Amino acid sequence: MIVSNPSMAYPISEPTPRMKESAASPVDDAEARQISAGLAKGDEAAFNQLYDRYHRRLFRLALALGHGDEGLAYDAAQSALLTAAAKLKAVASEEHLWNWLARATRQYLGKDRRKKQRHPQPISLEDLHGATEGVAAETALENSVDAALLALEPEDRQVVEWFYFDGLSHKEIAARLQMTDKAVSNRLERARAKLRPLLLKERSRES
Repeated sequence: MIVSNPSMAYPISEPTPRMKESAASPVDDAEARQISAGLAKGDEAAFNQLYDRYHRRLFRLALALGHGDEGLAYDAAQSALLTAAAKLKAVASEEHLWNWLARATRQYLGKDRRKKQRHPQPISLEDLHGATEGVAAETALENSVDAALLALEPEDRQVVEWFYFDGLSHKEIAARLQMTDKAVSNRLERARAKLRPLLLKERSRES
């Protein structure tokens, strides 16, 4: 039986700016089929491979769709991965597997939006359905995260990438910067406050 890895922190991601994903190769397609076959058998190694391969990209997609809400993005990405562990059937290609995971992520965000409709939030996910259909649209969403991150001050961007994308703890970041844990926490809070409006600005340019 596959279970959630208790060591999972916020998803890590490759450094910004992000390299565009190249077209899937036959090797990628074979690995995707292998992962899906392993998941169907309850193979924990297959889940770990799925997590390592896709959690970065899912987190970026969910962060863009959630307009900078990193907690929601983490929950959506992890929910999609755990749903795949429980329900994913055989896939034909890497693209097939990614589309399945992206759809599961969007469904989680849609459920969250409906749950909050009685208490409207200042940030809407009205563009959730339809706007992300297709690889090009999803890549644009991910690129909006990169652009927003690049608009942050370098010191703010660094702690965001280390904490959310490299999975470092406050203590580890503090050691690198020779700062206190409290100072790191304050810098992260400041970076979060700046990131959300930057994401909204980037998304409005795409509309």
